Amino acid sequence: MNKFYITTPIYYVNDKPHLGHAYTTIVADVLARYHRQKGDETFYLTGTDEHGSKIAAAAEKNGLLPQEFCDKTSQAFKDAWQNLNISNDYFIRTTDSKHETAVKEIFKKLLSAKTPAGNSVLYEGEYQGLYCVACEKFITEKDLVDGLCPDHKIAPQQLSEKNYFFRLKDYLPLLREKITSGELLILPESKKNETLGFIKQGIDDFSVTRERVKWGINLDFAPGQVAYVWVDALSNYLTALDYPNENSELMKFWPPDAQLMAQDIVKFHALYWPALLLALNLPLPKILFVHGFFTINGEKMSKTIGNVIDPNDLVKIYGTDATRYLLLSQFPLGHEADLQVSMFKERYNNDLANGLGNLVARVANLIEKNYNGKIKAVVDKSYLDDGKLGQNYAEFKLEEILSLAKETVTVLNQKIDSEKLWELVKRDAGKAEEILTAIAGKILGLAEVLRPFMPATADKIIKQFTAEKIVKGEPLFPRLAPEETKK
Repeated sequence: MNKFYITTPIYYVNDKPHLGHAYTTIVADVLARYHRQKGDETFYLTGTDEHGSKIAAAAEKNGLLPQEFCDKTSQAFKDAWQNLNISNDYFIRTTDSKHETAVKEIFKKLLSAKTPAGNSVLYEGEYQGLYCVACEKFITEKDLVDGLCPDHKIAPQQLSEKNYFFRLKDYLPLLREKITSGELLILPESKKNETLGFIKQGIDDFSVTRERVKWGINLDFAPGQVAYVWVDALSNYLTALDYPNENSELMKFWPPDAQLMAQDIVKFHALYWPALLLALNLPLPKILFVHGFFTINGEKMSKTIGNVIDPNDLVKIYGTDATRYLLLSQFPLGHEADLQVSMFKERYNNDLANGLGNLVARVANLIEKNYNGKIKAVVDKSYLDDGKLGQNYAEFKLEEILSLAKETVTVLNQKIDSEKLWELVKRDAGKAEEILTAIAGKILGLAEVLRPFMPATADKIIKQFTAEKIVKGEPLFPRLAPEETKK
């Protein structure tokens, strides 16, 4: 049996989940469900990143202790993923005692490790520079825009502190080789080139401990210092599998087959993370897939603008499966794009209520009324799987799968219209039965293909068309009137 290990980034708990978090998590869920469906032993990991000065500040602002704040916000992510029917196998929190203990063991391994040049992987040093609290990272003068962090529009702090550093420079030639050869595959190609650009420009060693941060994992070998939040966070992909216990049954899933992330954390995942793994003498992830940022109705997501959308609100309006469909069907994964939430109602009605839902209702109704629900359909995916389905998944072309499914719905609805089946059943019941049986088989095939995207809907369709008696039943996607979107 093949294995498949997929991860999302773990989400920072300084605020509640939004559509950006939901998008990555749904994409990973679709991939995990597809691999389970094809028989692969699958492990899907997501979770929350809960340490750092930004978390401590957010907790204080809310009148809570850091752990209380983390408990509350992490639960909000769990609740949102339950509402979106996310099928993760494990939800990790960096405040879990198991994770914290494992991170300390990882540091012990790094302390005794040597780089390819024979140097100690970790060394003590003093850092003087600019630090953005919101990013939880050091930045340079050239990164600033009008003296401010370009991402958070705040002035960085000037810090000077003694830390332990990771000797990244010693790993850059090997990282360049593995990225260039595709051993560490970074997709899309533009993000691979961006990563190689970081190496070409020259990238410094990075701090792995922090002296001034109080909310983090305390390190025995460095009294008064905590694990730098990025080392703490990146380690989750290992600690979730019980590392450093390499004999754990879960370690069979290592290395990850696909790690998903947004473009703002490429450097950490494409350089820091593989360098840490090389220092630990562990295989690298197979694929790092980076998706672009998206705007909402043409504007960048912003609390000030007020367009940061809670995915739970979409579920309340459209339902779980429709929300999953609407988020994944608008644009190709990996590209920067505009998420037109203002068009969701129209797309819901056109694609789902009048499209898929109408097709299922029409066919079931004809079978129920004219054949007492007694047609035996056989799954037929020929319209949808001409050998490219697996390739589309391998290339992360999820929107192409949905586009083909939508096209299939249109073709089948047109077949009903062109044959005028509602009339044909009366003058030639045998021919009409033959056509309806074929269409029902294609609907079952469609349900199988759509199952990773809309699992509850697919299960309803399969149950409906494999029942001893096929009946029309309740609509899969009730049509929404304009006022219903204002709840």
